[in-house]
Amino acid sequence: MTAAQKKQIIKDEAEKTQPDLVLYSYWRSSCSWRVRLALNLKGFAYDYKAVHLVKNTQFSDEYTSNQNPMGRVPTLMVDGTPICESLAICNLLNDLRPDVYSLLPSDPIKKAQVLRLVETINTGIQPIQNLAVLRKFMGYFPETDKKNEVKVEWGKHWIDSGFTSLEKMLEKSAGKYCFGDEITMADLFLVPQVYNANRFKVEMSKFPNISRINASLEALPAFVSAHPDQQPDAQK
Repeated sequence: MTAAQKKQIIKDEAEKTQPDLVLYSYWRSSCSWRVRLALNLKGFAYDYKAVHLVKNTQFSDEYTSNQNPMGRVPTLMVDGTPICESLAICNLLNDLRPDVYSLLPSDPIKKAQVLRLVETINTGIQPIQNLAVLRKFMGYFPETDKKNEVKVEWGKHWIDSGFTSLEKMLEKSAGKYCFGDEITMADLFLVPQVYNANRFKVEMSKFPNISRINASLEALPAFVSAHPDQQPDAQK
């Protein structure tokens, strides 16, 4: 079979597994970013619907009734069915096209190792420094305090702490990417978190594996087009 024939087979299979997809996203949401990466790597076409988190449009009656009751992003509408939470969405996309950039190893132990990396970011780092938590945390400080400095220090602390653990894990698991030399779901979760680390002024020189992997991933076309600055609702 020629290379051209293989490409045509992949194209034909992709068309069979192309549902109607609408992504409700915010340009700088790290959770939405993960899903954009999965969509790009898997080659799915989708429509983009911006949800402005700072203006609280995620809490509108329409959005909480029809897309996401928790008032968060991302939500991926799949043939009219809302799927929420980035990990669940990425798993779904991986299942729909398992032969295109398989994001999880088939071996159960290796799969668990990748998901360990994913969950270190997904539950151990990102939620503690996301917008909802920051808003609640900052509400305990008077307006006269240096609120922005406190906010940055809060986010910096939790990302730094989480990255310290993640760096140790990557010393054992990483090759070119987070787990060996193939892109996995862990890489989709890593890149947005490094972006947040830079926003919160984390000293990234302490994390050579994280920095190296991130630099390799950032240069890939699927990652370039998923970057916040490339989104329709990006704020310059």
